[in-house]
Amino acid sequence: MSQPDFSHAKCHSYPVQIFYEDTDFSGVVYHANFIKYFERAREQVIGANELRRLWLEQGLGFAVYRCDMVCNEGVEFADIVEVRSRVLIESKYRTLWQQEIWREGSARPAVSGYIEMVCLNQQRQLTPMPAKLMTALLEA
Repeated sequence: MSQPDFSHAKCHSYPVQIFYEDTDFSGVVYHANFIKYFERAREQVIGANELRRLWLEQGLGFAVYRCDMVCNEGVEFADIVEVRSRVLIESKYRTLWQQEIWREGSARPAVSGYIEMVCLNQQRQLTPMPAKLMTALLEA
């Protein structure tokens, strides 16, 4: 998957405490949990209240269309990591997120992900994102 240039997109930071329950038998985060951390960080960028309002008032929600993730190094129990998120508007239906999990003092991200999200209505059909939301994402 070739990646667009995110260098001009604002970087959002979200801290995550790694709990024992997040890890496997060796004390390293189980890979599926990175996707949960990415999801939480995206929710923080958009805002839980805004996501709820969009669903209740306009019948709009978001779904992952594609996820590409690379684990460069382990993240361990008791670490506090930073999820860095950047978003691009790919079309009126789709956003592309670059998300990275950084350990303190690391020279590169422990985990990198590219997530394509699509906007859906309650019938699970592609639907355009509200212009106000697209503007807010670009300015956030």
